[in-house]
Amino acid sequence: MQKRLAILMLCITSFAHCQQTDSKSAFYKDIKAYQMKMNADFSAKETSPLPEKDRKSFRSLDFYEPSEKYKIEADFTKTMGARAFKMQTSTNRTPMYQEYGTASFKLDGKQLVLHIYQNIELMSQPEYKDYLFIPFNDLTNGEETYGGGRYLEVSLPVNGKITLDFNKAYNPYCAYNHKYSCPIPPKENNLSVAIKAGVKAYKKPK
Repeated sequence: MQKRLAILMLCITSFAHCQQTDSKSAFYKDIKAYQMKMNADFSAKETSPLPEKDRKSFRSLDFYEPSEKYKIEADFTKTMGARAFKMQTSTNRTPMYQEYGTASFKLDGKQLVLHIYQNIELMSQPEYKDYLFIPFNDLTNGEETYGGGRYLEVSLPVNGKITLDFNKAYNPYCAYNHKYSCPIPPKENNLSVAIKAGVKAYKKPK
């Protein structure tokens, strides 16, 4: 009897381990597929933000290794009665945005909040009706990542939760080409932690 119980417990433990391994594997594959898609877009003439001379010698963006630590289920709070405002950009352009809500989460022992925005112009387009945008700064800026901050796109919240996957954080196009006009992360989205996930600073090919 004891022998059978021991075998049963071993099977249960092995099954749980397999489930965890499969989950990690699926997560890793998802992030690697995302990175491959970004590299493909940067390589293609039709979709690359790079100047032509840089695009021709482009091989890959520099990414942090995928980490489940930076895929976070945050608490979501809807912002009621939000007014449209002009978001500052890297040029004189001031697109209209409004705050959609906030995401609250804990990382590296700190309680953090990110403000989530919607672009007023894009909201009227069916394909962007669910598009939510988070421009943010963190302690890696100017060192390991682009000094002007990075962006994160998120899906609509479900049951008061919203997923923040910083493994998919990316640079504004201004990091690659000065012809672009890019939103500057508002001060309320300055994080007091280092987000070691997503795209790193761009280094021009030699």
